[in-house]
Amino acid sequence: MDTGTPDSGEGWPVAAGTTALSVLLPEVDPLVRGWRARYDTAARYGGTAHLTVLFPFLHRDRIRGPQRAALTALYARHRPFTVAFGRCGSFPGVLHLVPEPAAPLRALTAAAAARWPSHPPYGGVLGAVEPHLTVANSGGPGVHRRIAAHLTARLPVTARVSRVELVVHEEGRWRPWLGFPLGG
Repeated sequence: MDTGTPDSGEGWPVAAGTTALSVLLPEVDPLVRGWRARYDTAARYGGTAHLTVLFPFLHRDRIRGPQRAALTALYARHRPFTVAFGRCGSFPGVLHLVPEPAAPLRALTAAAAARWPSHPPYGGVLGAVEPHLTVANSGGPGVHRRIAAHLTARLPVTARVSRVELVVHEEGRWRPWLGFPLGG
């Protein structure tokens, strides 16, 4: 079985037109880019450091005017906020940065999942997954300890969350497609 994480596209049925709602974190990317390039399978498919809000989401062909309007209204009800990454965390086989506060991120996910209940986070197969920024999902425990020590010495780092991006998988890469500002 493939050991890719849900947000990598590996081990998951990701075809052209698959979409996800994400918070892109260009402020954090310089800190994790090199590690992600080597040890995060999602980095092979493009994109900057990110927090997954909802994956998988509607197929690109199903996102038309009414869905765009619903996403615009949905995220306009949420205020922009700042997240801080002050520590590393882990899931089995995954090293990640922990965003704090996590509650506003959970609210972004809950809002989309409530509006589109047929699209639960990670297809409903993982249960509740805490917000996280995957740094490595390969390399093993020793590599993860080394990365965590390197990152911990350079934390905290903060990022402003002011929009949710709808990213689409096409031509083998994740690409930003539509953005939905928080707070209108």
